[in-house]
Amino acid sequence: MNVSTQPTSGLKIPFDYQRLDRLMDEAGIDVIVATSKHNVQYLLGGHRAHFFDYMDAVGISRYLPVMVYAKGAPEKAGYFGHRLETFQLQADPVWTPETKSAVNNSPDAINQAIDYIRKAGLKTKRIAFEFGFMPYDAAKILRDAFPDANYVDALFVLEAQRAVKSADELKKLKIASAGVIDSMTTVIAKHGPGSTKRELVEALRREETNRGMTFEYCLITTGTSLNRAPTDQVWGKGEILSLDSGGNYHGYIGDICRMAIHGDPDAELVDFLGEIETIQRTAFNAVKPGVPGKTIYAAAEPLVHKSKHRAYLDFLAHGMGLVSHEAPRLQPNSPMRYPDAHSNVPLEAGMVISVETTMLHPTRGFVKLEDTVIVTDTGHEVYGEGIRGWNRGGTAV
Repeated sequence: MNVSTQPTSGLKIPFDYQRLDRLMDEAGIDVIVATSKHNVQYLLGGHRAHFFDYMDAVGISRYLPVMVYAKGAPEKAGYFGHRLETFQLQADPVWTPETKSAVNNSPDAINQAIDYIRKAGLKTKRIAFEFGFMPYDAAKILRDAFPDANYVDALFVLEAQRAVKSADELKKLKIASAGVIDSMTTVIAKHGPGSTKRELVEALRREETNRGMTFEYCLITTGTSLNRAPTDQVWGKGEILSLDSGGNYHGYIGDICRMAIHGDPDAELVDFLGEIETIQRTAFNAVKPGVPGKTIYAAAEPLVHKSKHRAYLDFLAHGMGLVSHEAPRLQPNSPMRYPDAHSNVPLEAGMVISVETTMLHPTRGFVKLEDTVIVTDTGHEVYGEGIRGWNRGGTAV
């Protein structure tokens, strides 16, 4: 067992704990039990178990990191990780005063957290845990341990906490965005007619990995098809290509969509992408601190509605960061099926918005731009501005 204890004074807490305390107080929450890898990573200041980065299954159970945080008492925070995290935590200690890496499975993890909650004397009248990220066995143990507690989903408070990014988080997002742009530029230039969608996605994976990122996905279309899965479909001469990729840098996602073509675009294609660019820029200009989030939609949607392509033109704006769709949540009728809880809430400096306009043309194919927009103190900044037009494929072949 690896156990480390730090003095309560001089803690280097890697997030705005006063904001979290305030959010917990507003929600009436006494203690948060975080179990998702992204929220644990955030609360620990970047720690993520290398061994379980891709797969959670282990033996007859699963990996379950548990972070305990009590309102107003960061000096009583505790982290309970898997035994395979021991060496990683020795090399890069986390800030929590109570840190243990002796867990083998999900019941182990939650039982250690429960023991600590009791030992530390934390209030348990209202406990928040992540409903979508707590397995049944662990959730049952937690509820049985504190049968009189009122349980609420921690997702909303933790999402609101993460909505305003620190300078370090924004730096990671900027690196990720630039890395995706550079990777797309290289892949488009190096692939002539005849490349399959599978080959293009694999090439993009290698390029993003070579730039120090973790490749997550690429939604890809070629020609007139609207199918966005990697297949053996060929990118042929004169055909268009869309690359919509998420590559993350230390957990933070660079989510960009750009267009390419083998040859030169005709006037109609130029007009399509020009209209999409106009909608994007109009939405960008609406992003500024202090305005309600719905202002972005109020700026962009009139252009969509008056377009002669409105039947197959769509606009979307959503928060992003450690998760590709997170607070602020802005769209009134989201295809992701979450409420627009922040449409009337003022934007704050440090918030990150993904802005995307998509045309699913019935005869010409899939045309889209997606960008990452940061709310700054005075307005906005776009990360990954490059290659916004019709990029020519195969120029480096």
